[in-house]
Amino acid sequence: MDGEGCFHIGINENKFTNTKYQVLPEFVITQHKRDIKLLYALKTYFGCGVVRCNKRKGTNVYCYRVRKHDDLFNKIIPFFEKHQLKTIKRVNFQKFRKVLLLINKQEHLTLDGLTEIKKIKANINKIS
Repeated sequence: MDGEGCFHIGINENKFTNTKYQVLPEFVITQHKRDIKLLYALKTYFGCGVVRCNKRKGTNVYCYRVRKHDDLFNKIIPFFEKHQLKTIKRVNFQKFRKVLLLINKQEHLTLDGLTEIKKIKANINKIS
């Protein structure tokens, strides 16, 4: 696959939570629109997620994105545990998995847990 993918941890301000922040993990794969069928095949395979135009990257780039915690935890994580990545993305996956485990324990709802997630986020998807 020549697409680009990443495990992303978003942290947005949210005045309605105890910590005033919301943690938003997502798994994303991008492809040129000529290969959009691959993204739909992934959506079918995993049985979750959405395929959309990636407006930040231009109208010729589409992405397959999974954001729902249950789908990330029960479908995406087990897939990559079974089919381990061979590049630096494996390290990023382990960090992503750790954040999902913290969310599963509801640690993201505490200041200590949020601080730990912020530290992980600061070191995910780094080139070196």
